[in-house]
Amino acid sequence: MEITEFVETLRLDGGLLADAAEQAGPDAPIPSCPDWRMRDLVTHVGRVHRWATEYVTQPVAHRTGGPAEAPDMTDDELVPWLRDSHHRLVVALHTAPQDLETWTFLPAPSPLAFWARRQAHETSIHRVDAQQAAGCALTPFPSAFAADGIDELLAGIHSMDRSRLRTDVPRTLRVRATDTADAEWTMHLTDAPPRTVRTAGPAPEAEGREAAPSADCTIEGPAEELYLALWNRLPWDGLKFTGDEALAALWRERGGIGN
Repeated sequence: MEITEFVETLRLDGGLLADAAEQAGPDAPIPSCPDWRMRDLVTHVGRVHRWATEYVTQPVAHRTGGPAEAPDMTDDELVPWLRDSHHRLVVALHTAPQDLETWTFLPAPSPLAFWARRQAHETSIHRVDAQQAAGCALTPFPSAFAADGIDELLAGIHSMDRSRLRTDVPRTLRVRATDTADAEWTMHLTDAPPRTVRTAGPAPEAEGREAAPSADCTIEGPAEELYLALWNRLPWDGLKFTGDEALAALWRERGGIGN
């Protein structure tokens, strides 16, 4: 996906998130984050947006700390503050130079590509949280964006030391999107952070596809359902499992990366 596509997704989903937060109210519980109410979700997203904006508008070579605390706000001030935080980030990414040099924490084609991608997925997943809390129908994700989110989660975020997805005995977990070309990943699980390889090639159902080596467990489904299930935002009922389902249970138990 192009940087402009990520920024546009961020723009749209940030607006939908704020709309759902306004509709639900500050005390609405967040189903996927049981310890949170809507005010917690709003302040988290607003803080992260302002944190990311600083790295884009005030480039630095190293991490300078986490998101700053949100200001003291009344309930009526929460959503307007979120909208302002979101607007600042969208403008910052839209106007940033293509050769921006600033700190990042995952490999990417460029720092600008990293921040656009990471904030698009951060915002989109929390937009789902807000819509679920408001009782809204979930706005669909394009399959290409959902597949990119799976890739970021499996090959990026779970490659970090913070990943708890580990096994004492080496195992392989395959994730396959059934509606998207080049959307299959094999996670090599050990007692170290997972190593993930993305399989290139035609869509899974296409004839003539070279068979990949067998995995201990394969999870299959449409990209959007996989994306949200892997982020623990949807149940896994609609997905197909082949092989040792204990690895799917391991994901549900240890695959979370916090809020």
